[in-house]
Order: sequence, then structure tokens, then C-alpha cells
Amino acid sequence: MTSTPTPTAFDPIEVGALPLRNRIVMAPMTRSRAFRTLATDDMAEYYAQRAGAGLIVTEGIQPSAIGQGYPATPGLHSAEQVESWRRVTDAVHANGGRIVAQLMHTGRISHPSNPEAAGNGALIPVAPSAVRANGQIFTPTGRQDHATPTALTEDGIRDTIADFSSAAQNAIAAGFDGVEVHGANGYLLHQFLTTNANLRTDRWGGSPENRIRFAVEVTRAVTEAIGADRTGIRLSPNNRLGDTAEDDHTTLYPLLVGELDKLGLAYLHLVDAGDPGLTPRIREKWSSALILNASAPDISTHPERLRLVDDGAADLVSFARLFIANPDLVERLAAGAELAAPDMTKAYGGTAEGYTDYAPLSLVGAA
Repeated sequence: MTSTPTPTAFDPIEVGALPLRNRIVMAPMTRSRAFRTLATDDMAEYYAQRAGAGLIVTEGIQPSAIGQGYPATPGLHSAEQVESWRRVTDAVHANGGRIVAQLMHTGRISHPSNPEAAGNGALIPVAPSAVRANGQIFTPTGRQDHATPTALTEDGIRDTIADFSSAAQNAIAAGFDGVEVHGANGYLLHQFLTTNANLRTDRWGGSPENRIRFAVEVTRAVTEAIGADRTGIRLSPNNRLGDTAEDDHTTLYPLLVGELDKLGLAYLHLVDAGDPGLTPRIREKWSSALILNASAPDISTHPERLRLVDDGAADLVSFARLFIANPDLVERLAAGAELAAPDMTKAYGGTAEGYTDYAPLSLVGAA
């Protein structure tokens, strides 16, 4: 009998409807270069340079004007935005890549001066409850405290779910291969999961069963709009970003993942912040592909992350900052080549400098 070789991070895989040429994923990273909320030529070049990834997950894209948290972040809720993204998806596909749009509603992690879609003016952020997040956010006039959000009404919740559905359809119209629902890192879906940002006493708050409802219903609406086999979700249990607290995360996340699994999604993109017992429990409850973004100290280097596929802990692994300075990251990892370090002072906003001017290995040191 011939045994089947154990897959590595460099082997192809099918994830839902998407055949991928390797198992290395470019994680979503806000770069704040989408001026007037539109995708640009620089963005098309940036993503096309990184099309060697098995899958690219875009920076967070707001599904509505009120969903914008940071300056110069892109949207997918207008015809002009959809048209602007086509240059990006066309460029990635021309280089043989696959790209999905991450839909990110920032909820209370915002400020009234940041949403910049034409004609909206100042918009008060929305959240599960009227609880301001500790901390500050970048605005056009500098850092300011987060604003106290308005609690979503029942109608507002239904409208927000519809916004995600509409934006998912816009993503497919813009040429994306699928959609990743952002349920992590302290943004709106994550806020509903928490015990400190969600103080509701209705069917959207209180018990773990109620607090997971919004994330499940948003994801269900996206699957109904574009198909479950083109839909993924990102979760980050207990990473406390955005002033989040989940006192019962060891109970809540297995419950949430079990409900999401019933939807037949293409993948789960899990940010592992270092709970040694929770990630294996989640993997046991998940039927389709698991993308692991491992930020725990003992799996923080790239060789250790690649071995997560070899060991069967994940089906794919994602990298973020390494893709900033290494547009050909997959090739460098395969060759065991030296990796460049990103200049994070040029990570957000600005020009092509620090964005599209990182050279591939073949040009490093060339005259």
C-alpha cells in the first residue's frame, strides 16, 4: 500500500469553490491608501505584486458608509467603488492569483470625522451598545478618542445585515473570488460577541447563544448572497483588540464555530492569540478549511508557521507584515531565502513609497 504524502504549505488545495496553488495566505492589512474610499492604481499594483500567495485577503472594506473606521479605507457600497476594485481583481487574476474581499464594519472603533463617502458628513459610529471603547483613533486632524457610539436598534441590525449582503454581491460584481466576513479584532461582529461592548438584554445580547447571533446572521446573509463556497470568516478569540473582553471565550467560540460550521463555509480564518487549548477544540468543530494566523510566541516565526500545515494543525497559514516587504514571499519561503523587514513608518497612507517599491528577491542587489 502506498501512503499519501503529508501536504506542505507549498502544495495546492481546494478551498470551497477556489482552487489555490499553495497554502500560504496573505492576511488582511489596512494600508489607508484608498483615497475617497476608492481602490487606486497603486493598490492594483500592490496586490498584483503579491499574487504568488495561494490566496490574498484584502484590507478591510466597509460594507456601508457608517462602517468606515479609519481614513482612506475602501468601500464596496457604491457603483464607483465597485468599478474601482475591478482594476485590482483584474491585475491579481492576470498574475494567476486569487483574491477575496474582507468586509469589515468597524462599529465603535471609529470617529464621526472619519467616514468620507461623498455626501454623508459626520456619522456617529454604531455598536451593540452605547459604550465607548478606551483608546484613540487616527482622524484627518490627528489622534482623537473613540466616540461614544449609538446602540443599534432592531431595524438598524437588520439594515446592517442587509449591507453585508449587498456588499458581498458588489464584491462578486467587482471580480473578487469570494468574501471574508471580518468577525475579529474588536470590530462590529466581535463587539457583539463580547461581554463589555455588548450590554444588550434582547435576543442579540446576554447569553452566549444570543451574543453569537449577529455574527451568524451576517455570515448567513453573505452565503445566501454569493454562496457558502465563496464565503469565509475571520475570528480572533480573546485577543482583546479594540478594548474587547470575552469572559466566557472558551465556551462562546466553540458554540459560535459549531453554528457557523452548519453554513458550509469555504474556510475559517482563525487568529490564534495563544490559548493553547482552544484552537484544537475549534479545529475539531470545523469541517472545512482552517486558515491559521498564529501569533502565539511559540509559533511566531515563519518556519514554525509553515510546519502547522505539515503537522495538520491547519490547512493553510497566513502571514501579514512579511508580505509588506516581501512581495514574492512564497518564493522566498520555498527557497529559504532571506526576508526583508518592512518599514512600518510608511505602512499607512502616503505614496507608493513603502507600498509598491519593495523589490522581489530577483531584483534585490541588482544594478
